[in-house]
Amino acid sequence: MVHYNGYVGLGVAGNFALHLEQAGESADFKDVVSEDPNGPKGMFPFYVPGREGQLGVYPISSDTILLPNEACNVQPEPEVALICDLIYDGEGKVTQIIPKFFGAYNDCSLRKEGAAKISHKKNWGDSSKGLSETLIPIDSFDKGGVMDTYRIASFLRRDGNLFRYGEDVELLGYSYFYGKLLDWMIHQINTQTDFGPLEPISDYLNAAGLPRQAIISIGATRYTHFGETNFLQEGDEVIVVIYNNALYCMNPILMMANRGGLDVTGVSALVQKVVRA
Repeated sequence: MVHYNGYVGLGVAGNFALHLEQAGESADFKDVVSEDPNGPKGMFPFYVPGREGQLGVYPISSDTILLPNEACNVQPEPEVALICDLIYDGEGKVTQIIPKFFGAYNDCSLRKEGAAKISHKKNWGDSSKGLSETLIPIDSFDKGGVMDTYRIASFLRRDGNLFRYGEDVELLGYSYFYGKLLDWMIHQINTQTDFGPLEPISDYLNAAGLPRQAIISIGATRYTHFGETNFLQEGDEVIVVIYNNALYCMNPILMMANRGGLDVTGVSALVQKVVRA
């Protein structure tokens, strides 16, 4: 996973209906006014290469979540990550975001009140994020492309039992997707200011020397009741699965996850063991 240490890490907040409410984060955005009340609320950085402080600590692992030292609830956020190229103009503004691959991602987050910025809940150090080593090429990030038939599911293994953690949903269920999402992200990156829980991402990109690649997590999906009410414990195993619904359906994916058989065609799987330092 260290081969992404030159990529900037960005996330989209509020791109799936009801997730922010389930995560107890909707109040964080009470003063953020967006053009579309049903659309995403903003973007946040989780890793900026070369930046001083916590955002400059590389957080991504493909097999481990390392719990923080502070006493705090920690909750997986099952998501889709896009591996993208970034194109800038002469003034350092983003003009294009070109998704190249997608894969299973865990935007693991601290659940604590009073955090001034979203990013303060996102990166607490090494192995605080997760990205599958199996990435799927994107032929066209548009209707009719490969992602049309994919779904995302997530599970938690605890004490030998496997529980559904997030709802099993189609990727087309994201509020903003494809061209609408790309246009919104470009505008948000270039115009978002230091306000409320949000940060000036364009300033961060320029200070980092305009990174040419990005990992962008496009929003967490809804939790099951178990997922909403259970936080990570040492010894747990987090599983995020993105799968081709033309090849597999919900129950077979559950059985494959239970027996550890997710290394198959048409699946991007992330399996992380939860440990303490």
